[in-house]
Formats: sequence, C-alpha cells, structure tokens
Amino acid sequence: MKILITPRSFASTSKKPMEILEEEGYEIIRNDMDKPYQKEEMLNLVEDIDGIIIGIDQFDREIIDKANKLKVISKYGTGYDQIDIDYAAKKGIPVTITPTANINAVADLAFGLIIGLARRIPEADRIMRKDQWQKVIGHSVWKKNLGIIGLGKIGKQVLKRAEGFNMNVLAFDVDKDKEFNKKYEFKYVKLNELLEKSDFVTIHTPLNKNTKDLITIKELKKMKKDSYIINTSRGGIVNEKDLLIALKENEIAGAALDAFEDEPPEDDKFKNLENVILTPHIGGYTDEAIENMGVKSVKNLIDTLKGKESKYVINK
Repeated sequence: MKILITPRSFASTSKKPMEILEEEGYEIIRNDMDKPYQKEEMLNLVEDIDGIIIGIDQFDREIIDKANKLKVISKYGTGYDQIDIDYAAKKGIPVTITPTANINAVADLAFGLIIGLARRIPEADRIMRKDQWQKVIGHSVWKKNLGIIGLGKIGKQVLKRAEGFNMNVLAFDVDKDKEFNKKYEFKYVKLNELLEKSDFVTIHTPLNKNTKDLITIKELKKMKKDSYIINTSRGGIVNEKDLLIALKENEIAGAALDAFEDEPPEDDKFKNLENVILTPHIGGYTDEAIENMGVKSVKNLIDTLKGKESKYVINK
C-alpha cells in the first residue's frame, strides 16, 4: 500500500511514527518541500495512494475524485476545515483526527501570547537587539478578565492556566459543559458581553460556516480600547482586513496571531505593527505534541486500512 504524508513536522522529533509505518511495509511518500502542497501538486500525487496523513493542505472534492484508491484520510491534528469531509463520506472515505494530541501545546502557546502581549516582551526584545535601553510599560495579567471563545478541549486547558493568574474567565460556546462549569469557576456569556468585558480574548473554536468572520470590525469595536485578541485556532475566524483597521485606529491595544487566512500569509500587512505578535502556526509544535500527533494519526490510518473503525472518525 502507498501512503502520502504531507505534514513537514511529522516524525521530526521522534522516529516512532515512521517506525510503526515501516513495520507495516507501506510505501511512503513524504513532503520534502518547505510548504504545504498546492492543489496541482496534490492532484499529481494522489491518484494511486491508499491512505494519506494530512496537515493543513487543501483536500477538496476534485482531489478526492482523483484519489481513486484512497481508503482513509488521517488528519494530523484536529482542524479539518480544509478537507471536504462530507464528500469524502459520500465516497466512503473516513476522515480521522487526533483530538487530544496537541491540546496542552496549543494552550501553552495561547497563554504565552497573552503574557507576551501584555508585557510587550517581543517589542522589548527588538529594542534590546538595537542596543537600546528603553523600558516599555505593559499591563498586568493578574486578576484580569479573560474571554475564551470556544470552550472545547483546548479552551478548557487555557482556562486551567488562567486559574494560576487568578483571572476572571468568561466563556462563549454554543455547547455548555455544565459539569465542567461546576468544577471550575467561570461564567458562560453571550459573545457581545464577552467582547465588552474581557481584557484578553482568546479564540479556540473550529472554522466552519458559523464561525467564518465571527470577529469583524463590528465585534472588534465592542472590545475595550486597552484589550487584546489572540487567535491560535484558524485563520478566517477573525477577519484580517478588519483586524488591521482596528489595530491602526486603536480600537484595541494589540493582537497575537498563530493562524492566518493564507498560510503562509501572502502579504505583510501586520509585520510593521509593534502591537502584534506573529507566529507561523506553531500551536502544536512541541516535541511531545508532534510525537503524539504522529503516533495517533498513524494508528488511525492503520486501523482503518485493516478494517477496524477508529473512534476518531468525524464523517460517519
């Protein structure tokens, strides 16, 4: 059987995922470029593959049709907005995810970005590298209001970290976890209330038709002038053009982005703003998370190819 592996970080911190695949005797094709596959490149690769372990590469119905031997799409991570899962289901191709593999890594980054924005750490670093001794005045995180949009597995881990800073947490989610709410002190609120009251707003919801452009200039203007927004989820949830306007017009104090509408971004609209932290979608990039995602995506792939049903299928 032939397996295509597209994520560049796959097995980069541990040989274990590749060793498991090699034990099965599969023919492996790896992405040796420094970027995700473009559609034409993918179309040239998928015709005779039996399975794919996929990162953030696009996988639409045209590609699915070309992959006429494909038996499983194993997502390396949790976000699957770039995969046409409904069409894959119609073609009898299960799509699996690794829902718990990188939750702590993403939560760590989100909270690190909160602190980085508040204390202006990247800005201070840039000043020091210019041989300047210029102190920057930041904001405290201690006891501030944290708004979490999307209180799923990652959002809950962010909340747990916020407890250590004695933060007051407001959460917006269409599905309310009453048991979790009993265990941890926070308040479910509507989106407008969260935006109006939060000092920091962090996004942990998937990208879909309901969350596309969830945050536009209308929502950004509801936020405090000295508040910050952090997106480690998916590009497209925050409208980037509107965010740029809000930052330039001082509607909010700053932003941190680990996810973008185009990856890598096609322009440099945020690069010259001192109040923005930019990271190249590294939320799940820790040694532990990369190994976990690799092993779990491989297990999902092998189980499906052997006729076993993975419990992480999302398009039944």
